[in-house]
Amino acid sequence: MTAETVWETVIGLEVHCELATVTKLFCGCRNMFGDEPNTNVCPVCLGLPGSLPVLNAHAVELAMRIGAALHCDIRPSTFSRKNYFYPDQAKDYQISQYDLPINADGWLELPDGFRVGVTRAHMEEDTGKLTHVGEGGRITSAHHALVDYNRSGVPLVEIVSEPDMRSAVQARAYASELRGILVATGASDGRMEEGSMRVDANVSVRPLGSDAFGTRCEIKNLNSLRSLGRAIDYEAARQVVLLEEGGRVAQETRHWDESAGRTDAMRSKEEANDYRYFPEPDLVPLVPDEAWRERVRDALGPMPADRRAGLVAVLGGTATDAESDQIRAVVDLGLDALVSAAVGAGAPAPLALARAANEVAATGEAALALTTESFSALLAMEAGGTLSATQSKAVLGELLAAGGGDPAALAASMGFEALGADTLGAAVGDAIAAHPDEWARYVDGDDKLTGFFTGAVMKATAGKANGKEVAAELRKRRG
Repeated sequence: MTAETVWETVIGLEVHCELATVTKLFCGCRNMFGDEPNTNVCPVCLGLPGSLPVLNAHAVELAMRIGAALHCDIRPSTFSRKNYFYPDQAKDYQISQYDLPINADGWLELPDGFRVGVTRAHMEEDTGKLTHVGEGGRITSAHHALVDYNRSGVPLVEIVSEPDMRSAVQARAYASELRGILVATGASDGRMEEGSMRVDANVSVRPLGSDAFGTRCEIKNLNSLRSLGRAIDYEAARQVVLLEEGGRVAQETRHWDESAGRTDAMRSKEEANDYRYFPEPDLVPLVPDEAWRERVRDALGPMPADRRAGLVAVLGGTATDAESDQIRAVVDLGLDALVSAAVGAGAPAPLALARAANEVAATGEAALALTTESFSALLAMEAGGTLSATQSKAVLGELLAAGGGDPAALAASMGFEALGADTLGAAVGDAIAAHPDEWARYVDGDDKLTGFFTGAVMKATAGKANGKEVAAELRKRRG
């Protein structure tokens, strides 16, 4: 390659999501994160001789929901045995779907309109979890390892994308949008920090304009969007340096070291024939009838893209960049219904969106207990000038802590009263008198000083002034 070679990154993602079932995929053991190790196990999920798997119908339903949401063709499918030896899988094979997956040939559209192909979204069982005890928590420095089989047999859907993404930004957007879809379908809680959703990134590079794919490396088990983006950028840069120095990229599986900010080789990359797939002899083919498939499709609620579009419509059909960011945050946290209801009750849409995306969202799951009535009444008080923005945020904090209440009563108990016109005018006059140079610049047209004077008035009135009224009084005095 020449020094002028421009490189293109090619990315495909494999996303494993644990399904939100009560029990495991092939047995009656509890599917529950955080239980005491090795308490949710039985002869079936441990693969003991004489045990037979029985397919979980709810897991099939959830897998079909994912397929429908991703515009996949939901097909008759079969299960196979994927053979390998890892200490976190007691029976030395994994029951998975191979050549006949339940969902295939779909797509996912990113918020910017770019469409990523979905090759397949197939069902399989999860493995156990290894904990390496020792410095760094990695096998190379461990004194010993502990294995927890509670996760072994938990139902998974593996969603395999086409290699359509060309940047870490696109990959993060895909993973984020997919997580929102998984949560919206009810198929998974999407909690990456708990391993409910795990991402493997296949990364390669090639000269810009080339149709041939480069040699890919797979980065395993990325458990945050931040790690996903950093790992892709590092790995692409590593491969470019290697190729420009005349080296060759080895097809291998690599581990992302978050603390060091680098990928490290784990093992050579397996191919399908290395796993010696063969049909699972203890399970019959899975053939959902058309009526079942239609019920699944018809029962799907609005997906994140639909809900974002709904909030844009509430805003009048357009959204600024800042509002678009707020809309994504509100939809991701499931607060869009709260915003829509508040606007329907008469609250200004931009105000409802801003409060939900900032103050309400900051409280996490406690936000879900806030009632529409309380939220709408508070926004009406702020919009009408009864409360300043600062006061409104303080009352909202109390409402969130209590899960609702009467905002007017809370405001009164907190000593929040709207300033009279005379008091407000006096406070503005004092601020002008205390800062004559700034006032002269404001009069000459420096509108940025509105915030300066508003802050001074807020400080003088202990936050009781209404910012809009302060700005109006300043404009009035400027003439």
